[in-house]
Amino acid sequence: MFVDRVTVQIESGKGGDGCVSFRREKFVPRGGPDGGDGGHGGSVLIQAKAGVDSLAALVHRKHWRAKSGVPGSGANRHGANASDLVIHVPPGTVVIDADGQYVLKDLVGDLDFVIAAQGGRGGKGNKRFKSSTNRAPRESTRGGSGQTRSVTFELKVIADVGLLGKPNAGKSTLLSRVSRARPDIADYPFTTKIPNLGIVQVDFDHTMVMADIPGLIEGAHAGAGLGHEFLRHVQRCRVLVHLVEPLPMDGTDPLRNYWTIREELTQYHEDLARRPELIAISKAELPGAQTLQQQLQQEVGKEVSLFSSVTGQGLNGLMRRTYAMLHPVDS
Repeated sequence: MFVDRVTVQIESGKGGDGCVSFRREKFVPRGGPDGGDGGHGGSVLIQAKAGVDSLAALVHRKHWRAKSGVPGSGANRHGANASDLVIHVPPGTVVIDADGQYVLKDLVGDLDFVIAAQGGRGGKGNKRFKSSTNRAPRESTRGGSGQTRSVTFELKVIADVGLLGKPNAGKSTLLSRVSRARPDIADYPFTTKIPNLGIVQVDFDHTMVMADIPGLIEGAHAGAGLGHEFLRHVQRCRVLVHLVEPLPMDGTDPLRNYWTIREELTQYHEDLARRPELIAISKAELPGAQTLQQQLQQEVGKEVSLFSSVTGQGLNGLMRRTYAMLHPVDS
């Protein structure tokens, strides 16, 4: 099960209380304070870990609580510190304070972490309060309280290239041809329900990670269709490959479809509209594909690729152009 957004409640551990105690030993007439300090409570850490690819493990556990520190005791025995609670999430997860709606940290790389709730400090035992004027202190401090907060985890898939386009534009088929990814493919809209990742071997020495983003429709930025659930994943992609189908199943105009998706990107986040984009006409085997290629080139004023995932026409060239946009110096 692919889950890319979940909210949980976390609670760090309370610090152990300090102890009030006095020595009662044979042949030690004066005795003295010997109360130990309490242990520190456990903190709650959120850590990105390679190999974790979904937030599904967090769905069925809404409360995460770290252990409390152990109270101090006599004979100067300090309480044990509680171990920290570590919650593992996929790299690319944004940790958000659910109440304040501000970002605690964007965990992009493997082993990146953030302390989401600090454990309470242990209290002081009465041994700490002994002085030249107070030889028998009877005071101690209680352990510090733990922190409680609601945290939202929002996963943004990390990929070099994002495949965009209307439903059935050929994104999943393209990904299955150029990588070992096996997304669901069918001749009806919204076949793809989750973002799919594939590693594309451009040549012997070079690879890139490509993501198939579920189809967008008009109004996606405002919640229409499935696209609004996955537009966040596009934000990680350095290059966008925009696929345009020459003969849409719904009978819509291919040129208008292109500009519709462009408008959705702008409405969702202006930075996406400025992201490097490669436009490609899919399904080159269909009639009208070359004509659409020429029309779109005239409208956008830049080269438009033409390819077919069925026949293989133009696939190698499309992948080389995409890699060149990712690494202009290498190319």
